[in-house]
Amino acid sequence: MDSQRSVVLAVIVSTFFVGIGGGVVFPILPNLGAVLGISPFLVGLILSANRFTRILANAPAGSLVDRIGTRTPFVAGLLVEGVATLGYVVALAAPFPELWFLLARVLWGIGSALVFATAYTIAADVSDGGDRGTNMGVVRGGITLGFPAGLVMGGVLSDAYSVLAAFVAAAAVALLASLLAYGTVPETHVSGERTAVRPWEIDTALPTLTVGFVNFGLFFAYLGALFATLVLFVEAKGLSVWGYGPQGMSGLLMAVTVLAAAAFTFAGGKASDVFGARVPTLLAFLVVSFAGFLLLARAQSLETLLAACVLIGTGQGGTSGPLIALLADLTPNERTGRAMATNNVLGDLGGGLGPMVSLPVVESIGFSPVYAACAVIPLLAGALLVVGIYSQTGRVNPQTASLSDD
Repeated sequence: MDSQRSVVLAVIVSTFFVGIGGGVVFPILPNLGAVLGISPFLVGLILSANRFTRILANAPAGSLVDRIGTRTPFVAGLLVEGVATLGYVVALAAPFPELWFLLARVLWGIGSALVFATAYTIAADVSDGGDRGTNMGVVRGGITLGFPAGLVMGGVLSDAYSVLAAFVAAAAVALLASLLAYGTVPETHVSGERTAVRPWEIDTALPTLTVGFVNFGLFFAYLGALFATLVLFVEAKGLSVWGYGPQGMSGLLMAVTVLAAAAFTFAGGKASDVFGARVPTLLAFLVVSFAGFLLLARAQSLETLLAACVLIGTGQGGTSGPLIALLADLTPNERTGRAMATNNVLGDLGGGLGPMVSLPVVESIGFSPVYAACAVIPLLAGALLVVGIYSQTGRVNPQTASLSDD
C-alpha cells in the first residue's frame, strides 16, 4: 500500500509541475494575438495544435507503453513538454511568432501524448477495482491542478510583470518535472506478453469507444469552447475585480474552474469506489455540467459567471476519475495503454475542434447561443454512456466488482 501511494504521489507531483506549461498560454494568447497580428482562427489553431498533434501521437504512445513499459515514455514525455514551454519564450522574440507558437504547441502535444498514456496506465497498474476510481481521480487531479497554476501564472505575471516573465517561469517548472520523475517514478507496466506491435494501433473495443466519445463531447465544450472564449467574454462584459484586466481576470476564473474540477475529480472517483458502481456518479456530474453551461449562457455579472465556472468545473472533474476508471475496469491489462491512448485521441479531437469552431462562431452569433449549445452536450454524453455500457454488459448500472469478470 505504501509503495502504491508513493508511485501515485510521484506521478501527481511530476504532472502538476509540467501542467503549468499547458495552462500559461490560455489567458495570454487570445489577447496577444491582436498585438502580434494573429487572426482569431490562427489563435484557435495554435491553442488546439497540441490536441491535433496528440490525435496522431496518442496511438503510438499507447502502443509504446504496452510494448516497453511506462517509465521511459513518462520521463521522456515530461522532458519534451518542458522544452516545448521554452518555445513560447522564443516565439516572443523571433520573426514569425505564430510559427514558433504553433511549433511549440505541436511539440507539447507529442510530449503530453506520452505523459497522458503513461500516467493513467501507471494508476491502473497499481490499482484494483476497489480503489481504481480513487487512484485515477487523484492522478487526474494532479494533472488538472497544474493547469490552473499555469492559468494564474500566465494571467497574473503577464499583467503584473510581462508575458516573457510568465513564459520563463512556466518553462523552469516544466523542466523540473522531468527531473523529479526520473528520480521517483518506477516501472509498473510489467507483462510477460507484449501484444502491441504496430505504432498506429488503437483499441476499438466498445467500452473504449463509448468512453472515448463521451470524452470527446466533454472536452469540446470544456476546453474547446469555454477556455478558448472566456478571456473574450470577460472583456466583452467588462467584468473585473482587484484591478485585473481581461487576461488576469480570465486566468483567475479558469483557475477556479479547474480547481473545482481537480477537487471533484478525486471526489467523483472516490464516490464510484464507495458505491461500487461508476454509472450513477457519472450521470450525476454530467447533469451538474449541463447546469453550469446553462447558467453561463445567461451570465451577465461576475457572480453568475463565477458560479457557472464552478459548476462546469465540478461537472467536468466529477466525471473524469470514474470515466477513466470505468475504462480500466473493462479493459484487459495487456490493452490498457492502447485503450487509454484511444480515449485520449477522441478527447483531443473534441478539445482541438472546440476553439476552431467556437472562436469564429462567437464572433458571428455571440456567446450565449454557443454556451447554450454546449449545455446539451453533457446530456447527449450521458445517453451515449448508458447505451454503450448496457450494450457491453447487459446492465444499465453494472457493479464494479463484476466488471472484470464480464
